Amino acid sequence: MTDTTTAATAADISGLSVEEKASLTSGESFWRTKAVGEIPSVMLTDGPHGLRKQREGGDHLGIGDSVPATCFPPAVALGSSWDVELVERVGTALGVESSIEDVAVLLGPGINIKRSPLCGRNFEYLSEDPIVSGVLGAALVRGIQSQGVGASLKHFAANNQEDDRMRSSSDVDPRPLREIYLRGFQRVVEDAQPHTVMCSYNRINGVFASENRWLLTDVLRDEWCFQGLVVSDWGAVSDRVAALRAGLDLEMPGNAGLSDAAVVAAVGDGSLDESVLDASAARVAELATRWADTERVEGPLDVDAHHALAREAAGRSIVLLKNDVPASDDRPLLPLAADRSIAVIGAFAEKPRYQGAGSSMIRPTRLDDALTGIRAVAGDVVYAPGFSLAAEVDADESSRLRDEAVGAASAADVAVVFAGLPARLESEGYDRDDIDLPADQLAVIDAVVAANPRTVVVLSNGGVVTLPFSRTVPAIVEGWLLGQAGGSATADVLFGAVNPSGKLTETVPLRLEDTPAFLNFPGEEGHVRYGEGLFVGYRWYDARRMEVEYPFGHGLSYTTFSYGDASASVTASGDIEVRVTVTNTGERSGREVVQVYTSLAGSHVQRPPRELKGFGVIELEPGASGEVAVTVRREDLAYWDVRADRWVVEGGEYTIEVGASSRDLRATVAAAVDGDEVRLPLTRESSLGEVLAHPVAGPMVQGALAGMSELFDGASSIMPEGVSMERMMASFPIGRVGMMSGGQVTPDMIDGLLAAANAQQQ
Repeated sequence: MTDTTTAATAADISGLSVEEKASLTSGESFWRTKAVGEIPSVMLTDGPHGLRKQREGGDHLGIGDSVPATCFPPAVALGSSWDVELVERVGTALGVESSIEDVAVLLGPGINIKRSPLCGRNFEYLSEDPIVSGVLGAALVRGIQSQGVGASLKHFAANNQEDDRMRSSSDVDPRPLREIYLRGFQRVVEDAQPHTVMCSYNRINGVFASENRWLLTDVLRDEWCFQGLVVSDWGAVSDRVAALRAGLDLEMPGNAGLSDAAVVAAVGDGSLDESVLDASAARVAELATRWADTERVEGPLDVDAHHALAREAAGRSIVLLKNDVPASDDRPLLPLAADRSIAVIGAFAEKPRYQGAGSSMIRPTRLDDALTGIRAVAGDVVYAPGFSLAAEVDADESSRLRDEAVGAASAADVAVVFAGLPARLESEGYDRDDIDLPADQLAVIDAVVAANPRTVVVLSNGGVVTLPFSRTVPAIVEGWLLGQAGGSATADVLFGAVNPSGKLTETVPLRLEDTPAFLNFPGEEGHVRYGEGLFVGYRWYDARRMEVEYPFGHGLSYTTFSYGDASASVTASGDIEVRVTVTNTGERSGREVVQVYTSLAGSHVQRPPRELKGFGVIELEPGASGEVAVTVRREDLAYWDVRADRWVVEGGEYTIEVGASSRDLRATVAAAVDGDEVRLPLTRESSLGEVLAHPVAGPMVQGALAGMSELFDGASSIMPEGVSMERMMASFPIGRVGMMSGGQVTPDMIDGLLAAANAQQQ
């Protein structure tokens, strides 16, 4: 199918009345836009990891009666693949299924930053890092839109919790807002141009996202050159007229025309310029007519092919956290041998937790469970549920299930415990209370490993959990939520049919109290202060030199990789091309995710010790070597200069660290980067140090102050030895120097010098 990512069909709204244009900019129903004249109604419906289309006559949310669709791994898992090509193929499959079902816009991907592991919706998001979120988010958009279906990038922006999500204000300073929370959105918009962007529910620094002109127009359209339409999250609009003025084009869902009437009235009384309404109506009309002119994918869906892709994606997303050699063994516990007796323990093995709760729930075309997958490979398998998934379980019943699990484990060569978070503990709409596994599951793990030291723990969770058993269990597999084929994919990894290659896109902490937002989550009285600033995720732990359970970027393989020396060269465009040779030093073919981090010693602004700026993937046969090239974009080196209110690349020698995780750095190289020139107008409040360092003003002011040398010399003579008068005065505002000059320097003289300096620098 033709890629229609940037194509658009002109939509003529010139003949429409104000009432008709207003009606175009709100929904007809829960999932459809209005048809007006020649402009058709189109359907927008939930994703992001599968199509959730409501059947005709189903419930209004479409949860109970949606059409069957492939449930691919949610973002929490898919992000751990770090595989741009695979993620784009998943996006293409999502576009195919949407096109077959006549869905014009699939509501995804979600790329919000995982600020706190308590966020109940973290399973829908890719990472704690904006580069990972932006690169993989762009891949999903490209895939979806390759089929003519529009993507909806969400939730824009600074929407990092579910608690009080409809009203709470995310109070965040300019640098972290730009560098952490908006950077991923900017990457997707500029690289992939999604057909729509969905504004979030929350306020940002006191202003609703839906009414935030700075966000929706100044940044999204004027700075990033976004060409599509802005749609509200469902129910996110508080004031429709204010939202239109801010740049929100389409209010969803419909509300029986109530807000349309407010728009018409505002145009009538002059409080809303009709041209504003025209712009939004034209964008909605363009989306609808473009979809009407797009060739649909013919069904029926190839269910087997898409299930196979879901299985491949799930296997690629699994992270092997630990794989030690048990006592008395001569090899790591994994992969399992098919001829060993295996005790499979844990209710999740039979009843998989494969997706999150809320608006993203997919009705899968089929569902694999791990127990069936394991039995298909191994001949001697016994199963014990170990624990109940019910909200309340009698203590005697828990004890009985645990004893049954211990009996099974003690009689087997290997025990595989499937543990995780029940669906009720993490969902859209509310946040988690803690990051612990249920106590009955932890008790089962402790009892099983005591009975059988050859124990593997496989996790099913949408957000990170603490791992108090990490010192005693020899093998831990992070299975996240893996979609409908996760059960068979888990068996593929456990037995080595697939060599695990996933890497963490979020840090696993030792305890909740260590996490960056701990003292500022979820806020109070309608405000949440982003007090950790830039130091989100691994940036926080590295800056504080804190121990973690498993660092960002970590993930093991059934083979091993060595890294050669890295090289770095600055290209004509200012990007840095980083190259490193990787060798597979093990006995299995495998895939390695190579991560590139940068830092700048002596920076004049606060920075984390290192920040991810790029990554690459290589697949190698045993003994083979290959070169990985990673481009670090110049714009990704920039920080947000709050004085100039723009991106600035600071010049200097950047340290580039290449490694297998943020704390497994294998090669280091330096690259000299030319900086951007930043010359700010000098004022009376500019410090003496700033003025003297200024290339134009410095020499001029130095001469003017020469007559004050006796004053400085006299002051220096009464200071203790080694105290620098120049350093003491460096922060003194230039406008107040006159008070120390005995009348030699007047305010008019200072103003004249500053005016002359500012004129020369322009």
